[in-house]
Amino acid sequence: MTDITVSNEAPANGGEPVAEAEDPYQQPSPEFLQRKIYFLVDQLRQMHAELPENLQTRISYDLLTELANCVLNDSIFVIVKALMELQHETERHLIKMRMQVVNEYEIEVNDWRAKIKDPEELLHILGLMKLKHSKKLVESDKKIIEILDQKVNDQQSTLQKAGVPGFYVTENPKEIKIQMFLLDFILRLSRLKYEPNK
Repeated sequence: MTDITVSNEAPANGGEPVAEAEDPYQQPSPEFLQRKIYFLVDQLRQMHAELPENLQTRISYDLLTELANCVLNDSIFVIVKALMELQHETERHLIKMRMQVVNEYEIEVNDWRAKIKDPEELLHILGLMKLKHSKKLVESDKKIIEILDQKVNDQQSTLQKAGVPGFYVTENPKEIKIQMFLLDFILRLSRLKYEPNK
């Protein structure tokens, strides 16, 4: 789930998020909701058709229909967008954290270059430093992976509690890939405008 990117571009049809009934204070009619579900299912089927065949078989039409019913309530879009923003903030923080390790190494190398004039001694010290730095970078990367895995877990749990079909806590890479596509579907639906009069 971590490599999904959210685009801030306006939708191709120039619309806003999927709209409810004309009057925001009026309860939508059953007919309106039914037409909107048909619209959402149709959009999801088009997205589904773009997937590689091996993934298409893993996402059933029943799941797409459940997803369409779930996103009738715009609050799911709000939850997904908030999760994506939080994920991007975490990724930015982790990139800074990794860059700090790299920068500390470069500063240390420059300090030793300024202090040691004997080329052989400098080469020996820089070799030891490179080993130390490689070990520190591996530890840093392990920590980053643990944080990202925890973030995926948190996202899965939040979406499961929100009742989004197809989401549950798993570490299975194939299941996570399916969940990433479902997330992408939800984000794409959030950028569409439903116009019942057309």
